[in-house]
Amino acid sequence: MKIVIANDHRGVELKNKIKNILERKGYLIYNVGTDTLDSVDYPIYAKELSKHLEVGDLGILICGTGIGMSIAANKIKGIRCAKANNITEAKMTRMDNDSNVLALSSEMDLNEVEKIIDAFLTTEVSQDERHVRRRKMVEALENEY
Repeated sequence: MKIVIANDHRGVELKNKIKNILERKGYLIYNVGTDTLDSVDYPIYAKELSKHLEVGDLGILICGTGIGMSIAANKIKGIRCAKANNITEAKMTRMDNDSNVLALSSEMDLNEVEKIIDAFLTTEVSQDERHVRRRKMVEALENEY
């Protein structure tokens, strides 16, 4: 599985740690984030991630809080980004919402981040009728506005 990862200047350190962990686990990582600590604008990197995210891929966005990246990413058609602060949120957003991008705060503990990412990457998407129906309703919003 390919994982596209992007970050702003505040996410460089966490991105590098995550990248190493995931590569050791056998994931193919495609880094489109900044690799310097020079201040950058996070929407650029949310957009860059979206350009490289193909069907079946998952993405990870990292900024200071994770909020800015998630807002920017969710403006892009086809992106279903969720900022998850814990394992339960990571599992539920994959299972119920079929989120394809995970947003994280660079301030989070690495051990907790690893667990959140593992939950996000390994949780199967529910095919339960109610979840499928709701996902279609959300997708329709992209075409309405």
